[in-house]
Amino acid sequence: MNESAAGPPGAARWVLVLGVSSGFGAATARAFAREGFDVLGVHLDRKQGLEAVGALLGEIEAMGRKAHFINKNAADDTAREEMIHEFSRVLDGGQIHVVLHTLAFGSLVYYVPPTSQEKAASRKQIEMTLDVMANSLVYWVQSLLQRELLAQGGRVYAMTSSGSHTAWESYGPVSAAKAALEAHIRQLCMELAPHRITINAVLAGVTKTPALAKIPGHDRLEAKAVSKNPHHRLTRPEDVASCLVELSRPGTYWMTGNVIRVDGGEDFCA
Repeated sequence: MNESAAGPPGAARWVLVLGVSSGFGAATARAFAREGFDVLGVHLDRKQGLEAVGALLGEIEAMGRKAHFINKNAADDTAREEMIHEFSRVLDGGQIHVVLHTLAFGSLVYYVPPTSQEKAASRKQIEMTLDVMANSLVYWVQSLLQRELLAQGGRVYAMTSSGSHTAWESYGPVSAAKAALEAHIRQLCMELAPHRITINAVLAGVTKTPALAKIPGHDRLEAKAVSKNPHHRLTRPEDVASCLVELSRPGTYWMTGNVIRVDGGEDFCA
């Protein structure tokens, strides 16, 4: 049987969550800890967010698992190399078996504003959004492989959204980033195959997260999602986290390069 994200029998299993402090990241950290994984995490938070991070660390440790989180900018090249060096020390010869990229920092602005009082998206805003929400996935995968920290047979996931193929109000820079992210997934699928590492994008339904709350008109998005979804509710972070645990089992070694919908059927329904 192919080596998988489960890792060799008896060996420590590690998951790395980029964007661990809330939403999909926090739910995924909890789900994998319950499954017996130790957790590495990256987040960028001020005082209020740090309280939630501390609570999450306590939950994971109460399950008998190790957790090591770093509060730095995951999209900064220097910070990334510093964090990988620190993670290497924590792993102490071990490797990471699952990676989740769920960085959700970007600009929500019009390309062409409806009024002259509003500013159009700048080059800096567009490029920053692409760099954080899409390109950083490539750089993390490169760095982890160069340091031999990503295990053969591992799993890599990145959160996309239906915005990758749908136009939403003032969502242009993020929409472009999600489309680019999916293109990176396809290319990495081919290039990671010799390492027996799978990589997939995960398209969740509309989910009440801090990132959603920043989208103008998010209340209308929520109402539309509930009306479309055949289950008549929003997707929950725990729905996605549970699927990621299942997708990281041995039998999914041939599933790679996909956009996997975890939305209860929402995206297909009119």
